Amino acid sequence: MNVAVRDLPKPAQTGASRLAVADCDMHLGPAGLGELAPWLSARWRDHMATYGVAHRTGMQQGLPSYPKAQPNAARRDAWPDSGRPPGTDLEFTRRQHLDPNNIVFGLVNPPTPSNNFMNFELGNALCRAMNEFQVEKLVTPEPRLHASIVVNPESPEAAVAEIERCAGNPAFAHVLLLSRTAAPIGNARYFPIFAAAVRAGLPVGMHAFGFGGNANTSSGWASFYLEDMIGHAQTCQAQLTSLVIEGVFERLPDLRFVMIEGGFGWVPALAWRLDKHWQRLRSETPHLKRLPSETIRSQVWFTTQPMEEPEPRAHLLDTIGWIGWDRLLFATDYPHWDSDDPAYALPLPVEEAQRRALFSDNALALYAPRGG
Repeated sequence: MNVAVRDLPKPAQTGASRLAVADCDMHLGPAGLGELAPWLSARWRDHMATYGVAHRTGMQQGLPSYPKAQPNAARRDAWPDSGRPPGTDLEFTRRQHLDPNNIVFGLVNPPTPSNNFMNFELGNALCRAMNEFQVEKLVTPEPRLHASIVVNPESPEAAVAEIERCAGNPAFAHVLLLSRTAAPIGNARYFPIFAAAVRAGLPVGMHAFGFGGNANTSSGWASFYLEDMIGHAQTCQAQLTSLVIEGVFERLPDLRFVMIEGGFGWVPALAWRLDKHWQRLRSETPHLKRLPSETIRSQVWFTTQPMEEPEPRAHLLDTIGWIGWDRLLFATDYPHWDSDDPAYALPLPVEEAQRRALFSDNALALYAPRGG
Protein backbone atom coordinates (compact mmCIF):
# COMPACT_ATOMS: atom_id res chain seq x y z
CA MET A 1 0.00 0.00 0.00
CA ASN A 2 1.33 3.43 -0.89
CA VAL A 3 -0.09 6.65 0.49
CA ALA A 4 1.41 9.68 -1.24
CA VAL A 5 1.37 12.29 1.49
CA ARG A 6 4.93 13.49 0.97
CA ASP A 7 6.91 14.62 -2.06
CA LEU A 8 8.93 11.50 -2.73
CA PRO A 9 11.27 11.23 -5.73
CA LYS A 10 10.03 8.86 -8.41
CA PRO A 11 12.17 6.87 -10.81
CA ALA A 12 13.13 9.08 -13.73
CA GLN A 13 11.24 8.18 -16.89
CA THR A 14 11.30 10.28 -20.01
CA GLY A 15 10.12 9.97 -23.57
CA ALA A 16 9.52 6.52 -24.95
CA SER A 17 10.92 4.85 -21.83
CA ARG A 18 8.06 6.11 -19.69
CA LEU A 19 5.77 3.25 -18.64
CA ALA A 20 2.20 3.57 -19.81
CA VAL A 21 -0.29 2.62 -17.10
CA ALA A 22 -3.80 1.21 -17.29
CA ASP A 23 -5.52 1.88 -13.98
CA CYS A 24 -8.39 -0.59 -13.54
CA ASP A 25 -9.89 0.88 -10.39
CA MET A 26 -10.46 4.61 -10.11
CA HIS A 27 -13.20 5.86 -7.81
CA LEU A 28 -14.49 8.91 -9.61
CA GLY A 29 -18.07 10.08 -9.63
CA PRO A 30 -20.59 12.48 -8.16
CA ALA A 31 -20.21 14.02 -4.73
CA GLY A 32 -23.43 12.30 -3.71
CA LEU A 33 -26.62 10.80 -5.09
CA GLY A 34 -28.12 14.28 -5.24
CA GLU A 35 -25.86 15.12 -8.19
CA LEU A 36 -27.65 12.43 -10.21
CA ALA A 37 -30.88 14.50 -10.17
CA PRO A 38 -30.55 15.67 -13.82
CA TRP A 39 -30.86 12.05 -14.94
CA LEU A 40 -33.71 11.10 -12.60
CA SER A 41 -37.41 11.57 -13.23
CA ALA A 42 -39.45 13.90 -11.02
CA ARG A 43 -40.94 10.82 -9.39
CA TRP A 44 -37.61 9.63 -8.05
CA ARG A 45 -36.33 13.08 -7.13
CA ASP A 46 -39.47 13.60 -5.05
CA HIS A 47 -39.19 10.10 -3.58
CA MET A 48 -35.59 10.67 -2.42
CA ALA A 49 -36.45 14.08 -0.98
CA THR A 50 -39.42 12.68 0.93
CA TYR A 51 -38.37 9.18 1.94
CA GLY A 52 -34.61 9.09 1.48
CA VAL A 53 -32.64 6.07 0.29
CA ALA A 54 -32.50 2.75 2.13
CA HIS A 55 -29.89 0.07 1.43
CA ARG A 56 -30.17 -3.66 2.01
CA THR A 57 -28.73 -3.80 5.50
CA GLY A 58 -30.18 -2.82 8.82
CA MET A 59 -26.93 -1.13 9.83
CA GLN A 60 -26.93 1.11 6.75
CA GLN A 61 -28.13 4.66 7.35
CA GLY A 62 -26.55 6.53 4.49
CA LEU A 63 -22.99 6.15 5.78
CA PRO A 64 -20.70 3.10 5.90
CA SER A 65 -21.37 0.75 8.78
CA TYR A 66 -17.70 1.07 9.72
CA PRO A 67 -16.70 4.75 9.35
CA LYS A 68 -13.24 5.28 7.89
CA ALA A 69 -10.57 7.08 9.87
CA GLN A 70 -9.87 9.09 6.72
CA PRO A 71 -12.85 11.18 5.51
CA ASN A 72 -14.31 9.68 2.30
CA ALA A 73 -11.66 6.93 2.75
CA ALA A 74 -9.41 9.33 0.82
CA ARG A 75 -5.76 10.24 0.78
CA ARG A 76 -5.18 13.48 2.63
CA ASP A 77 -3.60 15.05 -0.45
CA ALA A 78 -6.55 14.09 -2.69
CA TRP A 79 -8.83 16.92 -1.56
CA PRO A 80 -9.08 19.46 -4.39
CA ASP A 81 -8.70 23.19 -3.84
CA SER A 82 -12.21 23.51 -5.27
CA GLY A 83 -13.59 22.16 -1.99
CA ARG A 84 -15.26 19.20 -3.68
CA PRO A 85 -14.72 15.70 -2.26
CA PRO A 86 -11.84 13.57 -3.61
CA GLY A 87 -12.56 11.92 -6.95
CA THR A 88 -15.21 14.46 -7.96
CA ASP A 89 -13.03 17.19 -9.50
CA LEU A 90 -11.93 15.98 -12.93
CA GLU A 91 -9.34 18.70 -13.55
CA PHE A 92 -7.70 18.00 -10.19
CA THR A 93 -7.68 14.27 -10.99
CA ARG A 94 -5.90 15.01 -14.25
CA ARG A 95 -3.21 17.04 -12.50
CA GLN A 96 -2.68 14.71 -9.55
CA HIS A 97 -3.12 11.27 -11.10
CA LEU A 98 -3.75 10.89 -14.81
CA ASP A 99 -0.96 13.09 -16.15
CA PRO A 100 1.92 12.45 -13.70
CA ASN A 101 1.35 8.69 -13.70
CA ASN A 102 0.90 8.45 -17.48
CA ILE A 103 -2.52 6.81 -17.18
CA VAL A 104 -3.52 5.86 -20.72
CA PHE A 105 -6.59 3.88 -19.66
CA GLY A 106 -8.57 4.64 -16.52
CA LEU A 107 -11.50 2.48 -15.50
CA VAL A 108 -14.12 4.26 -13.40
CA ASN A 109 -15.82 2.26 -10.67
CA PRO A 110 -18.11 4.88 -9.09
CA PRO A 111 -17.59 5.25 -5.33
CA THR A 112 -21.14 6.22 -4.43
CA PRO A 113 -23.19 3.12 -3.52
CA SER A 114 -25.34 2.60 -6.56
CA ASN A 115 -26.99 -0.78 -6.18
CA ASN A 116 -28.35 -3.06 -3.42
CA PHE A 117 -31.24 -0.71 -2.61
CA MET A 118 -34.28 -1.86 -0.69
CA ASN A 119 -36.52 -0.23 -3.29
CA PHE A 120 -35.48 -2.05 -6.44
CA GLU A 121 -37.14 0.43 -8.79
CA LEU A 122 -35.30 3.33 -7.16
CA GLY A 123 -32.07 1.34 -7.38
CA ASN A 124 -32.62 0.71 -11.07
CA ALA A 125 -33.25 4.40 -11.71
CA LEU A 126 -30.12 5.40 -9.78
CA CYS A 127 -28.01 2.88 -11.68
CA ARG A 128 -29.15 4.31 -14.99
CA ALA A 129 -28.52 7.85 -13.76
CA MET A 130 -25.04 6.88 -12.57
CA ASN A 131 -24.26 5.46 -15.99
CA GLU A 132 -25.41 8.63 -17.72
CA PHE A 133 -23.38 10.73 -15.28
CA GLN A 134 -20.21 8.78 -16.07
CA VAL A 135 -20.61 9.27 -19.79
CA GLU A 136 -21.44 12.98 -19.68
CA LYS A 137 -19.24 14.16 -16.83
CA LEU A 138 -16.23 11.85 -17.03
CA VAL A 139 -15.72 9.92 -20.26
CA THR A 140 -16.85 12.59 -22.72
CA PRO A 141 -14.55 15.32 -21.37
CA GLU A 142 -11.70 12.89 -20.61
CA PRO A 143 -11.21 10.16 -23.28
CA ARG A 144 -8.64 8.32 -21.15
CA LEU A 145 -11.47 7.34 -18.81
CA HIS A 146 -13.87 4.44 -19.37
CA ALA A 147 -17.15 3.93 -17.55
CA SER A 148 -18.70 0.93 -15.81
CA ILE A 149 -22.23 -0.20 -16.53
CA VAL A 150 -23.58 -0.05 -12.99
CA VAL A 151 -26.50 -2.44 -12.49
CA ASN A 152 -28.73 -3.54 -9.64
CA PRO A 153 -28.05 -7.28 -9.27
CA GLU A 154 -31.14 -7.87 -7.14
CA SER A 155 -33.31 -6.83 -10.09
CA PRO A 156 -31.86 -9.02 -12.85
CA GLU A 157 -34.44 -8.17 -15.50
CA ALA A 158 -33.72 -4.46 -15.13
CA ALA A 159 -29.98 -5.17 -15.00
CA VAL A 160 -30.18 -7.00 -18.32
CA ALA A 161 -32.15 -4.13 -19.85
CA GLU A 162 -29.52 -1.63 -18.69
CA ILE A 163 -26.69 -3.73 -20.12
CA GLU A 164 -28.52 -3.95 -23.43
CA ARG A 165 -29.18 -0.20 -23.39
CA CYS A 166 -25.50 0.60 -22.87
CA ALA A 167 -24.08 -2.17 -25.08
CA GLY A 168 -22.24 -0.84 -28.10
CA ASN A 169 -21.41 2.47 -26.45
CA PRO A 170 -17.59 2.60 -26.39
CA ALA A 171 -17.71 4.73 -23.24
CA PHE A 172 -18.40 1.56 -21.22
CA ALA A 173 -15.68 -1.01 -20.52
CA HIS A 174 -17.41 -3.55 -18.30
CA VAL A 175 -20.48 -4.42 -16.22
CA LEU A 176 -19.99 -3.63 -12.54
CA LEU A 177 -21.25 -5.66 -9.57
CA LEU A 178 -20.39 -5.38 -5.90
CA SER A 179 -19.20 -8.39 -3.91
CA ARG A 180 -21.80 -8.38 -1.13
CA THR A 181 -24.97 -9.59 -2.78
CA ALA A 182 -28.17 -10.99 -1.30
CA ALA A 183 -27.19 -14.54 -2.37
CA PRO A 184 -24.01 -16.13 -3.73
CA ILE A 185 -23.48 -14.65 -7.17
CA GLY A 186 -23.45 -18.02 -8.94
CA ASN A 187 -27.12 -18.47 -7.99
CA ALA A 188 -29.41 -18.98 -10.98
CA ARG A 189 -31.23 -15.71 -10.30
CA TYR A 190 -28.14 -13.75 -11.39
CA PHE A 191 -27.31 -15.83 -14.48
CA PRO A 192 -29.16 -13.53 -16.93
CA ILE A 193 -26.81 -10.69 -15.99
CA PHE A 194 -23.74 -12.69 -16.97
CA ALA A 195 -25.39 -13.94 -20.15
CA ALA A 196 -26.26 -10.36 -21.14
CA ALA A 197 -22.67 -9.24 -20.56
CA VAL A 198 -21.38 -12.04 -22.80
CA ARG A 199 -23.86 -11.09 -25.52
CA ALA A 200 -22.64 -7.51 -25.27
CA GLY A 201 -19.01 -8.62 -25.50
CA LEU A 202 -18.21 -7.05 -22.12
CA PRO A 203 -16.32 -8.38 -19.09
CA VAL A 204 -18.02 -8.39 -15.70
CA GLY A 205 -16.17 -6.72 -12.85
CA MET A 206 -16.95 -7.46 -9.20
CA HIS A 207 -15.67 -4.82 -6.80
CA ALA A 208 -15.34 -5.43 -3.08
CA PHE A 209 -18.08 -3.88 -0.96
CA GLY A 210 -21.84 -3.55 -1.29
CA PHE A 211 -24.94 -3.93 0.84
CA GLY A 212 -26.40 -7.38 0.31
CA GLY A 213 -28.48 -7.48 3.48
CA ASN A 214 -26.26 -10.05 5.20
CA ALA A 215 -23.64 -9.69 7.92
CA ASN A 216 -20.15 -8.88 6.67
CA THR A 217 -18.67 -12.16 7.92
CA SER A 218 -20.02 -15.70 7.82
CA SER A 219 -20.28 -15.61 11.62
CA GLY A 220 -22.05 -12.27 12.01
CA TRP A 221 -21.17 -8.60 12.23
CA ALA A 222 -17.53 -7.74 12.87
CA SER A 223 -16.51 -5.26 15.55
CA PHE A 224 -13.89 -3.21 13.73
CA TYR A 225 -13.27 -1.51 10.40
CA LEU A 226 -10.10 -3.58 10.12
CA GLU A 227 -12.17 -6.78 10.20
CA ASP A 228 -14.59 -5.38 7.64
CA MET A 229 -11.72 -4.48 5.32
CA ILE A 230 -10.00 -7.87 5.62
CA GLY A 231 -13.38 -9.51 5.09
CA HIS A 232 -13.51 -8.34 1.49
CA ALA A 233 -11.04 -11.05 0.50
CA GLN A 234 -13.22 -13.67 2.22
CA THR A 235 -16.28 -12.45 0.35
CA CYS A 236 -14.45 -12.55 -2.96
CA GLN A 237 -13.36 -16.14 -2.31
CA ALA A 238 -16.94 -17.15 -1.59
CA GLN A 239 -18.23 -15.42 -4.72
CA LEU A 240 -15.58 -16.96 -6.96
CA THR A 241 -16.30 -20.39 -5.49
CA SER A 242 -19.99 -19.88 -6.19
CA LEU A 243 -19.38 -18.94 -9.83
CA VAL A 244 -17.17 -21.98 -10.39
CA ILE A 245 -19.23 -24.58 -8.58
CA GLU A 246 -22.61 -23.39 -9.84
CA GLY A 247 -21.25 -23.79 -13.36
CA VAL A 248 -21.59 -20.20 -14.58
CA PHE A 249 -18.24 -20.37 -16.35
CA GLU A 250 -19.07 -23.79 -17.84
CA ARG A 251 -22.33 -22.46 -19.27
CA LEU A 252 -20.69 -19.24 -20.48
CA PRO A 253 -17.22 -20.14 -21.76
CA ASP A 254 -16.83 -16.62 -23.19
CA LEU A 255 -17.50 -14.94 -19.84
CA ARG A 256 -14.57 -12.78 -18.70
CA PHE A 257 -14.70 -11.99 -14.98
CA VAL A 258 -12.59 -9.49 -13.06
CA MET A 259 -12.26 -9.43 -9.26
CA ILE A 260 -11.46 -5.91 -8.06
CA GLU A 261 -9.92 -4.81 -4.76
CA GLY A 262 -10.24 -8.15 -3.05
CA GLY A 263 -6.57 -9.09 -3.13
CA PHE A 264 -5.10 -12.01 -5.04
CA GLY A 265 -2.70 -13.78 -2.67
CA TRP A 266 -5.48 -16.20 -1.69
CA VAL A 267 -6.10 -17.41 -5.25
CA PRO A 268 -3.62 -20.34 -5.43
CA ALA A 269 -4.69 -21.82 -2.08
CA LEU A 270 -8.38 -21.53 -2.94
CA ALA A 271 -7.83 -23.16 -6.33
CA TRP A 272 -5.84 -26.01 -4.78
CA ARG A 273 -8.58 -26.68 -2.26
CA LEU A 274 -11.31 -26.50 -4.89
CA ASP A 275 -9.45 -28.99 -7.10
CA LYS A 276 -8.88 -31.40 -4.22
CA HIS A 277 -12.45 -31.48 -2.99
CA TRP A 278 -14.08 -31.36 -6.43
CA GLN A 279 -12.17 -34.45 -7.55
CA ARG A 280 -13.52 -36.31 -4.51
CA LEU A 281 -17.07 -34.95 -4.79
CA ARG A 282 -17.41 -34.45 -8.53
CA SER A 283 -20.46 -36.73 -8.69
CA GLU A 284 -22.40 -33.94 -6.98
CA THR A 285 -21.62 -31.49 -9.79
CA PRO A 286 -21.68 -33.43 -13.08
CA HIS A 287 -22.13 -30.13 -14.93
CA LEU A 288 -18.47 -29.30 -14.24
CA LYS A 289 -16.08 -30.65 -16.86
CA ARG A 290 -12.85 -28.88 -15.93
CA LEU A 291 -10.76 -28.60 -12.80
CA PRO A 292 -11.78 -25.44 -10.93
CA SER A 293 -8.21 -24.17 -11.21
CA GLU A 294 -8.37 -24.46 -15.00
CA THR A 295 -11.58 -22.48 -15.07
CA ILE A 296 -10.15 -19.75 -12.87
CA ARG A 297 -6.98 -19.48 -14.90
CA SER A 298 -8.84 -19.21 -18.20
CA GLN A 299 -11.76 -16.90 -17.36
CA VAL A 300 -10.84 -14.82 -14.29
CA TRP A 301 -8.62 -11.76 -13.85
CA PHE A 302 -7.61 -9.98 -10.64
CA THR A 303 -6.62 -6.40 -9.94
CA THR A 304 -3.44 -5.74 -8.00
CA GLN A 305 -4.74 -3.30 -5.41
CA PRO A 306 -4.31 -3.90 -2.56
CA MET A 307 -0.93 -5.18 -3.67
CA GLU A 308 0.16 -8.17 -1.61
CA GLU A 309 3.30 -7.47 0.45
CA PRO A 310 4.70 -10.77 1.82
CA GLU A 311 8.01 -11.20 3.58
CA PRO A 312 10.24 -12.10 1.92
CA ARG A 313 9.00 -10.04 -1.01
CA ALA A 314 10.11 -12.68 -3.53
CA HIS A 315 7.10 -14.78 -2.51
CA LEU A 316 4.98 -12.25 -4.41
CA LEU A 317 6.57 -13.42 -7.64
CA ASP A 318 5.73 -17.03 -6.81
CA THR A 319 2.10 -16.10 -6.30
CA ILE A 320 1.88 -14.11 -9.51
CA GLY A 321 3.64 -16.91 -11.35
CA TRP A 322 0.93 -19.38 -10.33
CA ILE A 323 -1.94 -17.03 -11.18
CA GLY A 324 -0.27 -15.97 -14.43
CA TRP A 325 1.33 -12.68 -15.45
CA ASP A 326 -1.43 -12.35 -18.04
CA ARG A 327 -4.19 -12.50 -15.38
CA LEU A 328 -3.30 -9.49 -13.23
CA LEU A 329 -4.50 -5.95 -13.95
CA PHE A 330 -2.85 -2.99 -12.29
CA ALA A 331 -5.09 -0.78 -10.16
CA THR A 332 -4.44 2.16 -7.86
CA ASP A 333 -7.77 2.54 -6.01
CA TYR A 334 -7.32 6.30 -6.46
CA PRO A 335 -8.10 8.47 -4.50
CA HIS A 336 -8.44 6.21 -1.45
CA TRP A 337 -6.07 6.23 1.51
CA ASP A 338 -4.55 2.85 0.67
CA SER A 339 -4.09 3.59 -3.03
CA ASP A 340 -1.04 2.09 -4.75
CA ASP A 341 1.39 4.38 -6.54
CA PRO A 342 2.49 2.78 -9.85
CA ALA A 343 6.07 3.92 -9.23
CA TYR A 344 6.35 1.81 -6.08
CA ALA A 345 3.67 -0.88 -6.36
CA LEU A 346 5.98 -3.57 -7.79
CA PRO A 347 9.45 -2.92 -6.28
CA LEU A 348 10.93 -6.17 -7.54
CA PRO A 349 13.13 -6.97 -10.53
CA VAL A 350 10.95 -8.53 -13.23
CA GLU A 351 11.25 -8.91 -16.97
CA GLU A 352 10.20 -5.89 -19.00
CA ALA A 353 7.48 -7.89 -20.76
CA GLN A 354 6.03 -8.94 -17.40
CA ARG A 355 6.04 -5.36 -16.10
CA ARG A 356 4.30 -4.07 -19.21
CA ALA A 357 1.76 -6.89 -19.12
CA LEU A 358 0.83 -6.12 -15.53
CA PHE A 359 0.77 -2.34 -15.82
CA SER A 360 -0.99 -1.98 -19.16
CA ASP A 361 -1.02 -4.73 -21.78
CA ASN A 362 -3.33 -7.14 -19.94
CA ALA A 363 -5.98 -4.50 -19.36
CA LEU A 364 -5.79 -3.07 -22.86
CA ALA A 365 -6.24 -6.55 -24.31
CA LEU A 366 -9.09 -7.50 -21.95
CA TYR A 367 -11.01 -4.29 -22.45
CA ALA A 368 -10.43 -3.94 -26.18
CA PRO A 369 -13.80 -3.37 -27.91
CA ARG A 370 -15.42 -6.57 -29.14
CA GLY A 371 -18.52 -7.24 -31.14
CA GLY A 372 -21.63 -8.03 -29.11
